[in-house]
Order: sequence, then structure tokens, then C-alpha cells
Amino acid sequence: MTVPVLQTATLGGGCFWCTETVFLDVDGVTAVESGYCNGHVNNPSYEQVCSGATGHVEVVRVQFDPERLGFRELLEIFFVVHDPTTPNRQGNDVGTQYRSGIYTHGERQAETAREVIAELQASGAVRGRIVTEVVPETNYWRAEDYHQNYFAQHPGQGYCAFIVAPKLDKFRKTFAARQRR
Repeated sequence: MTVPVLQTATLGGGCFWCTETVFLDVDGVTAVESGYCNGHVNNPSYEQVCSGATGHVEVVRVQFDPERLGFRELLEIFFVVHDPTTPNRQGNDVGTQYRSGIYTHGERQAETAREVIAELQASGAVRGRIVTEVVPETNYWRAEDYHQNYFAQHPGQGYCAFIVAPKLDKFRKTFAARQRR
């Protein structure tokens, strides 16, 4: 039996609790980690990132098996479960740390991301202009332990119940065949 060669995608779609929860439920994803990237401070705290002063964005690093889930399909899920048309905002979460972004690991990912964005924009599937940035991942730092797998640990917490759970439901309805069994 051969061991699959895994790939990594880094995505910013607002609060990392939302995107982490969705991608943990995707078949073909082997690991998800909440973190911060593309800022100018080393090892920032959540409070520093939330201040907007570090330049970081809340992201999830998604490890996936490309034999089971392609990068393009991963991006299609990403664009359904967040709003790529609101700069520095997802719903009531406002600030540069909530910007929409695809933080690439190589030129092939960057090309695919730009193609998917152009196709979505041309199709009219997304209302408004897509503002998702596509840039290489830099200065990545893992978020604090209490942010990892947050929804599973706090499903009844207000934000989880009213913001995260509906995004997970949307994924499950739209991509039922991609749901982890």
C-alpha cells in the first residue's frame, strides 16, 4: 500500500472557527489547523491579531489527499461557505484579520485559485465583485490550543450555534457527497 502524498492549502474565510469546522467534515481532508498568516509579527497572540496591528489574517491550514479531493474542489467548498465579496468582513466579524484569502503553496495553487475566481465571477454565481486575495503564504503561526477544534468543544456557545453551525449545515446540504462518513 502506498502512502498518499498530501498537499496543504491555507485559506482565510473570516473567523477560523467557521472554516475549520467545515473542512474537518470534508472527505479527503486529513487535518485542519487554525492559525494566522501574512502578518509582520512573529508568533502573534489572538489579541494582537484582533487588534489589526499585526497584519495577520485568521486562516485554516488544510492538509488534504489530492487523490481524493482536488485543490479546485476544495476552493469550490471554500467559496460556498464564506462571502468572498466583503473586504475585511464576514457578517458581524469586521477587521483585516477576517479578509478573504487564498494563501498559496506554489504557483500551481495560485493559477488554480485565479482560474476559480475568474470562473465564479464570470458565471454570476457570486453576487458582487470577489475581493479574495491570492498571495503566497508567509509568516504562518499556529493559533492557540483553545482555538483548535473550537466548534466541537463548544457547540452550544452563542457564536457557534448561530454563526458556525449554519455554515456547516450549508456545506452539508451543498456538498453532501463530499461529507466525511
